[in-house]
Amino acid sequence: MRRLKHWGWGYEDQQRPHAELVAAAEGIVPMLGFGLEPERPVPLEQVDLRESRLSSPGGIFTAEKHERAVHALGKAYRDIVRGFYGQFENPPDLVAFPEDEAGVEEVLQRAADWGAAVIPFGGGTSVCGGVEPRLADPDRPVISLDTTRMSRLLDLDEASLTARIQAGARGPGLEEQLKAHGLTLRHFPQSFEYATLGGWLVTRAGGHFATGETHVDDLTESIRAITPAGEWESRRLPGSGAGPSPDRMLLGSEGILGVVTEAWMRVRRRPDFKATATVEFPPGDQGFADAAMGAVRLIAQSRLMPSNLRLIDSLEARTTMAGDGSATLLIIGFESSGQPVEDRMDQAVAIAEGQGGKVASRSGSTPADQAADSAGGGSGSDRWRSTFLMAPYLRDTFVACGVISETFETAITWGRFREFHASVLAATRRAAAEVTGAPVEGEGALRVSCRLTHVYPDGAAPYFTVIAPAKRGSEVAQWDEIKIAASEVIETGGGTITHHHAVGRDHRSWYDRQRPDQFAVALAAAKSAVDPDNLLNPGVLIDGE
Repeated sequence: MRRLKHWGWGYEDQQRPHAELVAAAEGIVPMLGFGLEPERPVPLEQVDLRESRLSSPGGIFTAEKHERAVHALGKAYRDIVRGFYGQFENPPDLVAFPEDEAGVEEVLQRAADWGAAVIPFGGGTSVCGGVEPRLADPDRPVISLDTTRMSRLLDLDEASLTARIQAGARGPGLEEQLKAHGLTLRHFPQSFEYATLGGWLVTRAGGHFATGETHVDDLTESIRAITPAGEWESRRLPGSGAGPSPDRMLLGSEGILGVVTEAWMRVRRRPDFKATATVEFPPGDQGFADAAMGAVRLIAQSRLMPSNLRLIDSLEARTTMAGDGSATLLIIGFESSGQPVEDRMDQAVAIAEGQGGKVASRSGSTPADQAADSAGGGSGSDRWRSTFLMAPYLRDTFVACGVISETFETAITWGRFREFHASVLAATRRAAAEVTGAPVEGEGALRVSCRLTHVYPDGAAPYFTVIAPAKRGSEVAQWDEIKIAASEVIETGGGTITHHHAVGRDHRSWYDRQRPDQFAVALAAAKSAVDPDNLLNPGVLIDGE
């Protein structure tokens, strides 16, 4: 079986040989204007991992070194850096791989007997400290409960277009099982290759669609979970007004209320009509021109519901080679099962052109056209999409080359967007310049770019990317300073600390300021009712230790 890398993104057999990293650096450093000679990651056999404080009973439990290292960190930049240098400060004492609900119950019972904490773990793609065993009580033992052996499509209701799926199903495996029935969930976050259904549910993940049913919330019919106090299962219904939703309580709960084991999800026929267009706008003073922003807002408010509506600023377009940096790019996409989408594309393009946009490329939308397009393409949208999917792999290379490469995201209403976007850009650039010593303009300048990943009639989710020179040995401290500065201006500016990356441990202080105090009290009471011994993911969302 393929093993995940113990420190970075992907599998061990995807780790590029050092000679290839050296060759990559020869292209990266001149392009960015900064960077260092690549270093080698610390091999696992040289990692000094703390001894387990629990004796493994065998069966579904293991204390094997590789598994403990893999389950010690998520996939944020600060996690990748620490793993690269062999720094696993908080490894779990045991990793458990239950294959059914009885196994989940066994883990919870043993944890209660041992006084251990349990951290549910799906694909391990958290970028906010959500799966790291970093507890307020450092002496408390921890079990990482890996759900990936519960990964089957259990049932289909084709009349209702719903599917019952186990929570440990990773994106590719989930889609492959649905594809056999001509169906798809059509939920494609950047973490799709490794993340699990359960992970998407408890973090309220945002997927492929830039409008409409983009959050996993919208695709959920009912959820089943195992809590320390017993089973939690909602009734399957297309909608209900019967009090607060039990599903909504689990959605975004980040593993503190129960271990999600399965869910009924709303699926759809696989699309066979698609259309894509790339529209160029002048870049504007802050990356997004007013005309480009106006086009995105008007398309979102038109209720045409494109599947893709992403605005990419000129700097990000240049960095990802989707363009030469002379224009802001608006990528528009429509798709449907059995229904042509060209008319809706015509309307969206007309709105963009009415705001001064110029169509740079446009694809056909029939099944035959799509078969031809799948052979390749050279449009800006194609190049950006390729870079988007490869970004987590490229970040491993950046870490080796001494380059800070990380992202953060938020959401804000249209009426406040312009000032908010400008203030976040300015604060982030200022902090990055102070921390790294790199200029914000000219040769060797750091890069802070932005794209809109999701848009709504009332606002948008700007997604920022920071690329800057790193000081070896201080990368985590450098990034933490930049992230704090950005998070402060986001919170004080009225944005959300996270649009789809979850809260975890890294966003807690800003989340505490964002939520109503009485909601925190109510959430703590719910936690106490189903998990009185505070077994599940202590310290995430609320204090309970």
